[in-house]
Amino acid sequence: MSDDLAKLQVVAKITAVYGVKGWVKIHSYTDPIENFMDFSDCYLDRGDQWQPIEFESVKRHGKGLVALIEGVDDRELARTYCQHDIAVSSDAFPRLSGDEYYWHQLPGLAVYCAGENGTQLLLGRVDHVMATGANDVLVVRPTRGDSGAGSIDDSERLIPWIKDQVIQKVDLEAGRIQVDWDPEF
Repeated sequence: MSDDLAKLQVVAKITAVYGVKGWVKIHSYTDPIENFMDFSDCYLDRGDQWQPIEFESVKRHGKGLVALIEGVDDRELARTYCQHDIAVSSDAFPRLSGDEYYWHQLPGLAVYCAGENGTQLLLGRVDHVMATGANDVLVVRPTRGDSGAGSIDDSERLIPWIKDQVIQKVDLEAGRIQVDWDPEF
């Protein structure tokens, strides 16, 4: 697998056909959804491999997006693209400021809180991030480590992404997040 394919991040999914001339509906995971239209060099997940895909046109339609796939001008051919993910290289993402992070950067990071006497307690590792109405939430699952390096218990924790209150520091290079969180909760 080339370096570019190793960096792929899913940004959308083709969900259904739209009309009779080969257009498809696209569910974009970007925020706002129009950001999907800025990507080039897209790849389609065909189950066993990622294949390049090009769009002749992508436009806003209602609450979503519709697109015309390059070389596809028939509804039945367009249907073969449905329910497949679209990815781009993470290098194509806009640069963020020092205190902003993409969701794909957080899974796997160790989550610590302060214990008594200045000790650091490992709560677990970020499994994934959930969107909720109020704020995003880290799903932190317990870890079992060699030589006692596992989390403090077997509890899964849902920790709200509230910067400066709950989320105190994210250090991608060190692979850790420091939180202000009661380990009993």
